[in-house]
Amino acid sequence: MMFRQPILPALAFSLDMFTSTGSTYGVNEVLLASVLGAVVFSLLACQPLVIVGVTGPITVFNYTVYDIMEPTGTNYLAFMCWIGLWSLVFHWILAVTNSCNWLRYVTRFPCDIFGFYVAFIYLQKGIQVLQRLGDAEPFYLSIVAALLVFMVAYVCAGVGGSSLFHHHVRVFLKDYGTPLTLIFFTGFVHIGRMEPVDLEVLPTGIAFMPTADRSWLVDFWNIPVGDVFLAIPFAILLTILFWFDHNVSSLIAQGTEFPLKKPAGFHWDLFLLGLTTGVAGILGLPFPNGLIPQAPFHTDSLTVSKSEPETDEKGEFKGSYVTKASHVVEQRVSNLAQGLLTLGTMTGPLLVVLHLIPHGVLAGLFFVMGVQALEGNGITLKILFLLRDKNLTPPGHPLKQIHRRRAIWEFVAIELVGFGATFAITQTVAAVGFPVFIMLLIPIRAWLLPRWFSPEELGALDEATASPFTMEGIGGVPGGGDSGDDSDGTRVSDYDNDGEEGRGSRQASGNGDGIFASAEEPGRSREDVAEMGQSRSVQSAGKTTRRGGHAATAD
Repeated sequence: MMFRQPILPALAFSLDMFTSTGSTYGVNEVLLASVLGAVVFSLLACQPLVIVGVTGPITVFNYTVYDIMEPTGTNYLAFMCWIGLWSLVFHWILAVTNSCNWLRYVTRFPCDIFGFYVAFIYLQKGIQVLQRLGDAEPFYLSIVAALLVFMVAYVCAGVGGSSLFHHHVRVFLKDYGTPLTLIFFTGFVHIGRMEPVDLEVLPTGIAFMPTADRSWLVDFWNIPVGDVFLAIPFAILLTILFWFDHNVSSLIAQGTEFPLKKPAGFHWDLFLLGLTTGVAGILGLPFPNGLIPQAPFHTDSLTVSKSEPETDEKGEFKGSYVTKASHVVEQRVSNLAQGLLTLGTMTGPLLVVLHLIPHGVLAGLFFVMGVQALEGNGITLKILFLLRDKNLTPPGHPLKQIHRRRAIWEFVAIELVGFGATFAITQTVAAVGFPVFIMLLIPIRAWLLPRWFSPEELGALDEATASPFTMEGIGGVPGGGDSGDDSDGTRVSDYDNDGEEGRGSRQASGNGDGIFASAEEPGRSREDVAEMGQSRSVQSAGKTTRRGGHAATAD
C-alpha cells in the first residue's frame, strides 16, 4: 500500500510538469526525485516515517519559474540548479540556528488553510489536464474517463471505510481500490467504439534516462553570473515553502493519535532536506519534500492497535469495542522499500505500461485526491457544522461549547480569506510568492487571533498539530503545553462530516448515515474494530483521539 500512495500522485504531477515546463521534467525526473528523498530520509533522517517526494506546491513553483525565465533565454535547468544550491545554504543556516523551534506556533489554523489550498490546486490541475485536450472526441471521452475514475475510486474508498462486506474485502478496496481503478480505466477506453479515439497518454522516456536529451548532470556553470544571483530570491521563497511544508508533514506524521516513543529531530531533518534540494538541482530533478497525506498514512499503517470491550459506568459491556493504539513500529525499512520500488518503476517494461495511461484517467486521479483532501479538512468540517441542523448536532461536539456562534463564522471567514489570497496569487505571474502568504498565517494565528477570540473559543476552534511529546524537541507548545483540546480531550477533528464522534474524516467516504456509514450495532467483530479504527475512538497517551485525523492536509 505504501508504494502506491506516493507513486500515483507522482505520475499525475509528472504529466502536469511535463506540459507546463516545456518537457523539461517528466516521469523519470519525478520518480528519481522520490527515490532520492526516500533513500536519504529512510537511512539518515531522525524522522524516517516521513514520506518524501514531489508535491503539488512545488509543481506550481517550478512552472512559475519557467514562465518567468523562459522568455529571457536563460537555461532553465541551470537556473533551477542555482535555486537548489542557494536553497541548500539557506536550509543549513536555518537548521544550525534552530529555526524549527518556531514550529511550536504552527497550529491547525495554517495547516488547514494550506491543505484547503492544495486540495483546490488538485482540482484545478485535473480541469487543466482536460482543458488542454481541445474540444474533439478525445476531449469528451477523457471527461467521461475522468468522471468514472473519480466515482469508482470514491466508492471503493467509501466501501473500504464502511461496514459493508467482509473485513478482508474492505481492506482490499481501501488499499488497492484507487490503483485498480486506474488500471481498469486505462484499458476500458480501448473497448468497442472507444478504441479508434486517439487519446493523449502519459509521456515517458528511456529507462533511467532524463526526459530531455541531456545528461543527468546539469551544466550549471554555463549561466551568466547575474542569473546566479537572480536565483537568490527564488531560493528564499523555496526555502520558506519547504520549511513550512516539510515540517508540517513531519508534525502531522507524529500526531497525537500515534503513540511514538522515539523523539523527533526537526533541525537535522531540515539539514538533510537542504542536501536533497541541492542534489536534486544538480541532477535536474524537481525538489522533493515531505508528503501529505502520505506521511501520516505511513505512520498510521505502522500503528499496532488492539480492541477492547467498551463498558459503561457499572462495568457492563455496551455491545461495542474501542481500539487502543498500543505502539508504532518505528523503523526505516518500509520507507526505503517504497523508494527502491519506485526506482524499479523507471525500468523499460514498466515505463511502457505507464505510457498507456490516458490523460483523462490522470485527471480523474487529481479529482480523487482533491475531493479526499477537502473532505477531511478542518475548514470543511467547520462549514458543515455551521450548515447542520442544531437539533441534530451531538451535544458533545466541541464547537457547541462556543457560546458565540458568530465566532465560528468569523474564524471560518478568516480561514477562507487566507485560502483565497493564497489561491489568487497562484493564478498570476507572482505565483512564485505564494509561500510568503502561507508563512504569514503563523504570526496571524499567534498574535492577531488571540485579540479577536477568547482562549476558550480558540481552544475549540483550533488545536496543536502534534503531540506534546513531539513538540518537546522544539521547545514545547506555547502556553504551557496546551494542545488545543477541550476539557474532555475531544477535538473538532474527532467528528466526521455528520457530526458523529470517531468516524475518521481521513476516509474518502464521509457519508455519515448513508450506505457507507460505519455501523454502531453491538457485537462488532474484533477484526472489524481493529481495521476500522476511524469509526471508533482511539485512545493514545491518555486521550481519546481519532486515528488518521491529521490527514486533512494533502500535497
